[in-house]
Amino acid sequence: MRVLLIEDDQEMASTVAAGLRHAEMAVDVALDGPGGLERALVSDYDVIVLDRDLPGLHGDDVCERLVAAGCRSRILMLTAAAATEDLVDGLGLGADDYLPKPFDFPVLVARIGALFRRAQPAIPPVLCCGDVVVDTARRMAWRAGRPLDLAPKEFGVLELLLAAGGRTVSAEELLERAWDENADPFTAAVKITVSRLRAKLGEPPLIDTLPRSGYRIGGQR
Repeated sequence: MRVLLIEDDQEMASTVAAGLRHAEMAVDVALDGPGGLERALVSDYDVIVLDRDLPGLHGDDVCERLVAAGCRSRILMLTAAAATEDLVDGLGLGADDYLPKPFDFPVLVARIGALFRRAQPAIPPVLCCGDVVVDTARRMAWRAGRPLDLAPKEFGVLELLLAAGGRTVSAEELLERAWDENADPFTAAVKITVSRLRAKLGEPPLIDTLPRSGYRIGGQR
């Protein structure tokens, strides 16, 4: 899951981003309205966590412009105000959810997860292919009943390949969806992660490599 956090409090942004990464999300951070809007329009994020009181461009304006531009990312708006009228205003601008500050971090993670599952195309809470089962909500995976000890990027790649339903997923798409903006587009990270994932999945082989196209699970062999 790829998340954009737009928050002007640098200390809070760093703390929240670190927590979300620990929860196995790829997170980019913007510290003002214009920077956040630019990132959101250029990159494909699953969820945007948007602070309402931003310098340069108010969070309301960022939200409104994203909706007007046809941005498909789910928007979770944060605000220090908890009044009902603020909630109504935020949702009326096109935000998908609203969370007042201060908030409990597990609640933020749960809200982001819920929005991600609502994103298009929707990813079911449980993904299956053959004897492989992935619980996307609890971030757990099994093969033939055996728990798989997957690193965050390995889990992200497995989740994306299963969610593709047999469609070939390019290395570029995997890099964009499972890594953050600091990932080198020429890195071998995807190839190495797929190799490690294959080893952990064991036999018989589950992931197909299609030369110059990408990877798939569950396609016609």
